[in-house]
Amino acid sequence: MHLFLLLIFQLPAANGQIDPEHCRYALGMEDGRISDEDLTASSRWYETTGPQYARLNCEGGDGAWCPEGQLEPSDSQYLQIDLRRLAFLTLFGTQGRYARGLGKEFAREYRLNYSRDGQLWKSWKDRLGKEVLEGNKNTYGVFSNDLKPPIIARYVRVIPVTRLSTTVCMRVELYGCPWEDGLVSYSAPEGQLMMLPSYPYISLNDSTYDGVHDKRKLSGGLGQLTDGVTGQDNFLKTRQYKVWPGYDYLGWRNDTPGTREYVEMEFVFDRLRNFTSMKVHSNNMFSRGVKIFSSVSCWFKPYLTASWELEPVSFSTILDDRNPSARYVTVPLNHRTARSIRCRFYYADVWMMFSEVSFQSEDIILPTQRPMMGSSAPEHGDRTMTTAPQTNNTTAPSASSTSDEGNTPILIGCLVTIILLLVIIIFLILWCQCVCKVLEKAPRQILDEEVTVRLSSCSDTIILQTPPVPPRSRHPPTGPTNTDPYYERVFLLDPQYQNPAMLRNKLPELSQSAEASACGGGYAEPDITQCTPHQSFNNNGPHYAETDIVRLQGVTGSNMYAVPALTVDSLTRKDISAAEFPRHQLIFREKLGEGQFGEVHLCEAEGLPEFLGEGSPLPNRDGRSVLVAVKQLRADATSQARNDFLKEIKIMSRLDDPNIIRLLCVCVSSDPLCMVTEYMENGDLNMFLSQREIESTLTHANNIPSVSLSDLLHMAVQISSGMKYLASLNFVHRDLATRNCLLDRRLTIKIADFGMSRNLYSSDYYRIQGRAVLPIRWMAWESILLGKFTTASDVWAFGVTLWEIFTLCKEQPYSLLSDEQVIENSGEFFRNQGRQIFLYAPPLCPPSLFELMMRCWSRNITDRPTFEGLYQALRPHVNQ
Repeated sequence: MHLFLLLIFQLPAANGQIDPEHCRYALGMEDGRISDEDLTASSRWYETTGPQYARLNCEGGDGAWCPEGQLEPSDSQYLQIDLRRLAFLTLFGTQGRYARGLGKEFAREYRLNYSRDGQLWKSWKDRLGKEVLEGNKNTYGVFSNDLKPPIIARYVRVIPVTRLSTTVCMRVELYGCPWEDGLVSYSAPEGQLMMLPSYPYISLNDSTYDGVHDKRKLSGGLGQLTDGVTGQDNFLKTRQYKVWPGYDYLGWRNDTPGTREYVEMEFVFDRLRNFTSMKVHSNNMFSRGVKIFSSVSCWFKPYLTASWELEPVSFSTILDDRNPSARYVTVPLNHRTARSIRCRFYYADVWMMFSEVSFQSEDIILPTQRPMMGSSAPEHGDRTMTTAPQTNNTTAPSASSTSDEGNTPILIGCLVTIILLLVIIIFLILWCQCVCKVLEKAPRQILDEEVTVRLSSCSDTIILQTPPVPPRSRHPPTGPTNTDPYYERVFLLDPQYQNPAMLRNKLPELSQSAEASACGGGYAEPDITQCTPHQSFNNNGPHYAETDIVRLQGVTGSNMYAVPALTVDSLTRKDISAAEFPRHQLIFREKLGEGQFGEVHLCEAEGLPEFLGEGSPLPNRDGRSVLVAVKQLRADATSQARNDFLKEIKIMSRLDDPNIIRLLCVCVSSDPLCMVTEYMENGDLNMFLSQREIESTLTHANNIPSVSLSDLLHMAVQISSGMKYLASLNFVHRDLATRNCLLDRRLTIKIADFGMSRNLYSSDYYRIQGRAVLPIRWMAWESILLGKFTTASDVWAFGVTLWEIFTLCKEQPYSLLSDEQVIENSGEFFRNQGRQIFLYAPPLCPPSLFELMMRCWSRNITDRPTFEGLYQALRPHVNQ
């Protein structure tokens, strides 16, 4: 019926794997996540003007960092910031010394130096070569500069610049996001000139490269291939102003010495990584003799001084002579472990042009590295690549020379040692084969963040504390365990939006009569309005209700959740229906998250399928242990936290639906109290879809992960089925989105709620000062303006979730609107004067399905469908 949709190519985005326009989060100067010990300076005037006081909007000490004495034009005094990890910096904000009205010092101009290793320092320049940035004009205002090109660095130095002898003081903040690729440098042949009759000067060089240019070779730096900006289909057009044609691409011609058969590039990373794929954004304007590469071969080495492994990963593309669009080509890297990668890209035509290169890798390094001593047999767990035959093109870039006879004893000793190590490794692999396979599928990168699922019930508590599904390597947290608090958007909301009372002032027409009308619409929450509980629609509408509630603190952290007032009394073991699991059969492997009173751990549960018996939700493991998530109450938890923990278990044990995360068993006969839930090793739906393209001939030929239109419809049906079940119990989810839909090994979707606690999705939430973190882009207008959360507002969020699914999660809802504009748009929904902005129809979405989305976003609650109706409307579209 919609077969033609399978042939639609995804239009290339304006930005690469990191979007510089959205990667704009405060990195921790103002809120203290960057500690004092990470701030140093070349000098300071007094102890009270040291580098620790250089925090934006803070008035500690004497109000700012001030270098010693009068600053001269020739001085290079600096403030140094250590971010503790590589970051992608897109914005820099500065402020003078206000000192509660007593300060007079500020920097009118400044420069930035940066370093990725703390040894080699580079000077930032804009795309036109200018180094000096505009500073402040007074002591109190914040002035921000966009960094174009962005900076990829761990260390940053701020160097105030003055034209006259004067006193200078500064406060600063850095904005950006973690650099997940971990790439610290790439080496490549220098870009070349193209001659066309109507374009006398087409330079395809890497104009922002910050490494060494020597003998037509680029080495030791990063540049346009990692700036987040992809080139257009027509490489003669650029996304930048006042630059030359071809600026966005690095290009080579096949008749130039050094690049005749192939272009060789070397990539160096911050640490040993387990690589899953490489993405190369390549131009394909074949009318100008430009095509994507025909094939690529990549070699690996685990540390920088090692020799290259003998066996490469090779990949051949299916050339496209019909579609001239630039596109990402995904090259599988088969989970090879390496610190450095060398790739040869082979020409398919006269020219080859790249604008972005990125890598996807897993933080957990698995024993999948191939032997380096000449064995070509793939190790256990490696995938076999189908490649085009290549003659002498896949020889290793460098080979070890024959050893002298005098080194024979040393070589024999090394071989014996290696053989013994291999025997030990094989034994370990056989022993933990099952566990390794599961872990390989789940890149666990967020180790210390709290993960919660919070649902509100009209008749009882529902707080689901579930294990986090570790995010993909894309997009976060990289490398070291990230315990930072949530990022905040740099765009600040009007202070009137900080609580519901001020929201009414922002929209004067939101009067008591309007609120009464809203209550009549069927939703109520006693802390905002005095609507009568258990109000309902007419006979044609669904029943939405909430009871009187009190507010309690979540056991594992900062989330507030609703508990009916009648259930606050203490609970005992007899109130819990979940079975008691032997504690000694839980083998703790690692901590997944923690909060104020509890922790979440990844564990092996020995004999769990047999313990659960017939009807177990777990697959048959032949007696082997399975991975589960265990939430454990701390020994120092308060009696209130203990009571809440038991309430949580009671409610979770009531949920029994194939599309809802499930409580398996508990350990509450002794301390510490524990609950055991399913572990979802295949990640969340947002991760899953954003790594895929719509199924087509091209995706099959290039082994690109893909999904079909039928797959997307089946996902929508599963989510609607799970929400139908929750609605039947009068549970209100409050945060339905693809990030909160988990997938098990059979790709069954289970609804949870932990996106709020993960930095990966921090940009999906708006933090209201002193209150909560809200997913405003998924929230109904009445939830934003009145704080009303009902099944009807969940229906609104379901419509946005459908929109995410049919855009393959390639962009954020209302991506062109800032957070404050999204909130203002909710006011337009309330006014209903035809000025509200709706999400556009995704190209993959059938018209009838988009009409269903629009009904979910109806201004009037009574016009929105029920989840039962949504399920019945979606189910016929799925091939049974």
